Amino acid sequence: MSFRRGVVRQSKFRHVFAQAWKAEHCLDDVRVTRVTWEGPLCAANPKFIAVIVEAGGGGAFLVLPLTKSGRVDQSTPTVCGHAAPVLDIQWCPHDDNVIASASEDCTVKIWQIPDGGLTAPMTEAAVNLEGHSKRVGIVAWHPTALNILLTAGCDNVLCVWDVGTGELVYQLSDAHPDLIYSVSWNREGSVICTTCKDKALRVIDPRRGTVLKVREKAHEGTRPMRAVFLADGKILTTGFSRMSERQLALWDTKDLSEPMAVQEMDTSNGVLLPFYDPDTNMVYLCGKGDCTIRYFEVTDESPYVHFLSLYSSKEPQRGAGFLSKRGVDVNKCEIARFYKLHERKVEPISMTVPRKSDLFQGDLYPDTAGLEPSLLAEDWIAGQDAPPLLVSLSGGYTAPPSKSNTLRGRPKLLPQTNSTTASTASSASSAAASREMESEAMEQVQVGRETEGGMERVRKEDDQLSDILTEIRALRALVLAQGHRIDVLERQVARIEDGDFKKKQVTHLIIYETEVPELFQVK
Repeated sequence: MSFRRGVVRQSKFRHVFAQAWKAEHCLDDVRVTRVTWEGPLCAANPKFIAVIVEAGGGGAFLVLPLTKSGRVDQSTPTVCGHAAPVLDIQWCPHDDNVIASASEDCTVKIWQIPDGGLTAPMTEAAVNLEGHSKRVGIVAWHPTALNILLTAGCDNVLCVWDVGTGELVYQLSDAHPDLIYSVSWNREGSVICTTCKDKALRVIDPRRGTVLKVREKAHEGTRPMRAVFLADGKILTTGFSRMSERQLALWDTKDLSEPMAVQEMDTSNGVLLPFYDPDTNMVYLCGKGDCTIRYFEVTDESPYVHFLSLYSSKEPQRGAGFLSKRGVDVNKCEIARFYKLHERKVEPISMTVPRKSDLFQGDLYPDTAGLEPSLLAEDWIAGQDAPPLLVSLSGGYTAPPSKSNTLRGRPKLLPQTNSTTASTASSASSAAASREMESEAMEQVQVGRETEGGMERVRKEDDQLSDILTEIRALRALVLAQGHRIDVLERQVARIEDGDFKKKQVTHLIIYETEVPELFQVK
């Protein structure tokens, strides 16, 4: 009999629970799009949430501050520059004010959202990318290189763009014979994995334009598949079996001949959208049309993919947005947050690890990818790769103001000329002086805010320290009392044992006198 049958696997995420926010913190009266496209339809970052909505005569998506709640008025301005419905949106990982959108009008547009949100409808994009001959359904920003964007369309073509210049850098037109279902970069951004309507899983080097690995019939079902790269280089896929059962599979890119693990879940027909958190190595599966969100932990020990739990509600989800780790509330041990799309509502759902302490839990929040890119676009094009630059979440994360120069090419790399006129020089100097004055004022305001925040933080730490000292004193008194009690009980045990020894001596003497009476007769 094995002794490991009753052993519970040790994991700090084994008790993660999901909780929907109260109704007053939801977004109401949001007309989520009815477009038939198997995408999340929502994107969120520490500043904004974007939702693709119904629009007459074109395509539009709504952008609201993350702190917004309550009813969304029908007159709220939208981003409405597309001539056909929007199919996919994704925030730039290096600038929280930049978002890319793909549409049925065969174009991809890049938008610069002002801090605070929109005050008027936005129709003019910062950058227009035109290179697809059919509708575009997928956009994916490079995780570490600035301004590198990958797009996939229904023309079965992959395009890699330099958004800073608007140039088409690479185009892969022969890698896929049919419709592309999903695209995912690996952690360093050196290769991508794709799933296709031909049921194949591919690992592709976009710079060389070559297919490195292919796995035919990764899932044998005919329904769409999804794939996502994990932090350690493995690939997790979702799809359907031959009997239309939904599946989850884990693959090692070194050998795609057989999956490392396969789990079958149910027979629902909704496509499973995988959302991966590289910091906790957890995967969340949201099925379109489902009422549940399943979450798993991926480890190096067999069976590799461990089911944790599921969140269930009464209403099905039209889509879901996954918040960047920089936006979660570390004071409440929140490790992930979803924005569930209902038919006319957006509902936040928090994934939380139960902890009693209010202090920062460093084991739950390792350093995560920050806003700063590791590479410039031309460095990645030249063949360089680099892991993401990490930031600490200790003390919470504060989103910086908009980077107004993110989409303006690469001004630092352009050669400087001396053929400027006196008027240009004077205007430049006056502009520089005004910028210096504005920066000084901003620094003074920031110092004041930091001082106030520091005093508040000191008061909070003092309160926490006094609570800890009080608990220590109570525990010390409890230990001393228990020590005295133990001493008393030990003395009682000793006395009882001494009495038993004397009783045994008398008993043995009586037995001996009975057996050998002549020794006890008085002569």
